[in-house]
Amino acid sequence: MTNEYYLQSNQAVIHKKPIPIQVVNVDYPRRSAAKITEAYYRRASTTDYNGIYKGRYIDFEAKETRNKTSFPLKNFHEHQLEHMQKCYEHGGICFVIIRFSTLNRVFLMDFSTIYKWWRQQFENDSRKSIPLENIISEGAEIHYGFSPRLPYLDVLDRMLTK
Repeated sequence: MTNEYYLQSNQAVIHKKPIPIQVVNVDYPRRSAAKITEAYYRRASTTDYNGIYKGRYIDFEAKETRNKTSFPLKNFHEHQLEHMQKCYEHGGICFVIIRFSTLNRVFLMDFSTIYKWWRQQFENDSRKSIPLENIISEGAEIHYGFSPRLPYLDVLDRMLTK
């Protein structure tokens, strides 16, 4: 809904990427209702969303956890971070939106911060998650609104001007 709002208000053009699946079997219980019963991923997908914002390419992932104290890094796939790294190296704006569902809190963290934590987990048996207090201090909270529902571009603007 937020991306639709941004598109309609001409603030940004951001779309959810389709998941590349190969449909194998479809059940047709009635003519107007088809149900996919078997499908496989054709290839690993990259990130959830991409588009253009203020003349720059934007690419981001949206993640969610029920955890109350940290965000598990296992929620990322290596190919997602490799994709964001390539986009970032070419001047793209890359970030992650993380929702703590049990706390009903949402944060935006830029790619370089996420990537730092990702690399750290492989060094000397380091943490396999990002503590909530670090997400609060290193990222930025996105407060729910009415329109748009999740005004992440406002938070992104503040982060980009730092």
